[in-house]
Amino acid sequence: MKLSDFDFTLPEDLIAVRPASPRSSARMLVAQGAELLDRFAYDLPEYLQPGDLLVLNDTKVIPARLTGTRDRSGAQGETSARIEVTLLEPQADGTWAALVKPLKKVKDGEVIVFSPELSAQVEARAEGQARLRFNLTGDDFDAALGKVGAMPLPPYIAAKRAADARDKDDYQTYWAKHAGAVAAPTASLHFDAPLLDALRARGVTFTFVTLHVGAGTFLPVKVDDVSQHKMHAEWGQVSAAAAAEINATKQAGHRVIPVGTTALRLIESAATDDGVAPWKAPTDIFITPGFRFRVADGLITNFHLPKSTLMMLVSAFMGVDRIRAIYDHAIAEEYRFFSYGDASLLLPD
Repeated sequence: MKLSDFDFTLPEDLIAVRPASPRSSARMLVAQGAELLDRFAYDLPEYLQPGDLLVLNDTKVIPARLTGTRDRSGAQGETSARIEVTLLEPQADGTWAALVKPLKKVKDGEVIVFSPELSAQVEARAEGQARLRFNLTGDDFDAALGKVGAMPLPPYIAAKRAADARDKDDYQTYWAKHAGAVAAPTASLHFDAPLLDALRARGVTFTFVTLHVGAGTFLPVKVDDVSQHKMHAEWGQVSAAAAAEINATKQAGHRVIPVGTTALRLIESAATDDGVAPWKAPTDIFITPGFRFRVADGLITNFHLPKSTLMMLVSAFMGVDRIRAIYDHAIAEEYRFFSYGDASLLLPD
């Protein structure tokens, strides 16, 4: 398939820069068989059945954007440079892969100071990135980062406004637990306590998996033949308990519905012909039309970027023509798009 098969024209004013408040007041387009229904996230219990299992990603977004200074002594005396850092992912050796701007302003061995408590040494530079080793680890690192870091808003929001204090709550799920993501599992941002209570009252159950969403989720597809695109890898875990709950739901004839493409990609990575197996590893699964879904019976997700891998995923899930009709409807009805935008509930035939 060609990249152009997943393109569409989106009016600029439909890109959301703030979420709905309260969270569950976001609009929700229900695609159920041949029907398209304009609803709200708080209507979700009406379209789920007792025994349905929602799979939730409990990753926690870290405030991964930092501003610091690099000081240097040289022939010109003492000089200082302002350095912008976006953390990408932790490495096995304890360093962090990071985007550093301007990268040409730092050298290996130099230190970037972000606050009196937090600094990092540049250990290596390659392919437009740097490896940083921070002076703190564990809870001390998390606390210092929380004081000075900003939430890593997606590029299409960051281009319109800077991150602020509101984003530290807005860009975090209600159940966020395991720190490590640099992008939110945004379909989950529509859930709040009243909606979760209503779902429980309906007889819907929940299980949690972890996929640390990486900055690679925003990388554009640069090849026209989509089969040649290489996916970024993201670390995930499906516990033995979560796998057992998913398998028991399927065996009982109920539906498994991941909340977000991250949860879907993870459980399909862990799928076998005998059910979902425990998983603790990176996944670079690339889901395009023709993929055989072995676990997901439905999907709750936001509206995605044109020509993105996530557009390919929902096209695989619902069918290319069906997704095109769903997105045409969403644009005509002025649904809000992307990370802070509205939701869709996709229930294929």
